[in-house]
Amino acid sequence: MLKELFIDGTKLEANANRYTFVWRGSINYHLAGLLDTIDALYQKYNLFLAENGYGEKYGLGNAQMFIIEGMDKVREVIEKNRSRKLTRHKKISNNTVIEIDSCSPMEILKLQSGLSRIAEGEGTVFVTGKGKHKPQQQQLYEELEECGERLMKYKECFEVMGKGRNSYSKTDVGATFMRMKEDHMRNGQLKPAYNVQIAVENYFIIHSHVSSDRTDYSTLIPVLEKHKETFGRHVGEVTADSGYCSEKNLLFLKEKGITGYIKLQDHEKRKTRGYKEDIGKYYNMKREVFEDEAYYVCHDGRQLRHIRTEKRHQDSYEQTIEVYGCTDCGGCPHKAKCLYKYDEKKDQEKNKVMKINERWEDLKEEAHANIQSEKGILNRQIRSIQTEGHFGDIKENEDFRRFNYRSQEKVYKEFLLYAMGRNLNKYHRFLHGKIKRFDGKPEEPAA
Repeated sequence: MLKELFIDGTKLEANANRYTFVWRGSINYHLAGLLDTIDALYQKYNLFLAENGYGEKYGLGNAQMFIIEGMDKVREVIEKNRSRKLTRHKKISNNTVIEIDSCSPMEILKLQSGLSRIAEGEGTVFVTGKGKHKPQQQQLYEELEECGERLMKYKECFEVMGKGRNSYSKTDVGATFMRMKEDHMRNGQLKPAYNVQIAVENYFIIHSHVSSDRTDYSTLIPVLEKHKETFGRHVGEVTADSGYCSEKNLLFLKEKGITGYIKLQDHEKRKTRGYKEDIGKYYNMKREVFEDEAYYVCHDGRQLRHIRTEKRHQDSYEQTIEVYGCTDCGGCPHKAKCLYKYDEKKDQEKNKVMKINERWEDLKEEAHANIQSEKGILNRQIRSIQTEGHFGDIKENEDFRRFNYRSQEKVYKEFLLYAMGRNLNKYHRFLHGKIKRFDGKPEEPAA
């Protein structure tokens, strides 16, 4: 039974045209303009009914514009970007996820149906061709038709992207535009690609996973779930790099009883003097408990008491944030070093406040202890040799940098066949004694 897995990922270019991108920010921008147009059409429709008395005559009520969550934030970003354009500043990202489910083209269709009833009742005929004057009902009907088609198109784009992506390719909708390491033009060009994950043990690829995620955060759990589905139980140990370190992942490992050797994002930073001497951080303060209530003591000896508890809802789990604060920081000589971006003129009356996710901090300390252990150091060596060695072979020696098929399902099958071929090659080399299991670096004899 497999007891440990070494996981790593890389990005491989998709078989999609490079300039077929669809961006969430671009759709948000055009959707805001479309909704303004639809709102104006609603007002025009209601005015048309009121002026001609068609509302009472045909039983048509006052039409109301549908409400869309997230549009206020989008409009705010659009206005900021317009002002930044005048000052030649870099644009702000506009990747707000808009809840467009309630925004149905069927609502526009109801207005068109009302206009058709009016035209039929009044004997108005819709005309086509040059030189013919279109009646007011037909003009309004066709404007609503055009807006409905555009709205349907934007809804389809959002459905393809989902909530986890900000882009996709028109020629391979499963591919996301990512920043690749192979940047020959040196301009940070984004290319359509897939995020490929492998789980390795003793040089063999045990599992592979292909996703559209730009980062590795959300790929660890699917790989471990695939292992349980295949072998009937969770693996005992997992080793991965800092790209997989998140509260959700570490919490999953703890709940499933899996020992994780995952490097923290600030692993190297923790070794620096600046990290250890930053007096504004909670981990460099003394933590005390009095009558079952925890509080922190700052560098000047003042207490930061618990103020409140905040809840934040993340993807499939909830974060609990504890807020601590000092009641009076007046006259503190360390204020400039303690407060974030301290301004002597503006922040004279400002007091120190800290927000701590205690569960996340405990998980990080546990992960850091595992990484620093003898077993953790050995596992990191094995992971870098086995997983990164596979990707080095795949990309450099075998020149496999781009998939041949399109769609996520076909791409996964293509890589699965490729991994099977590599495993057969590895097995052949094991049989002939060309490679052996890596159990750590040999001890060097003392001088």
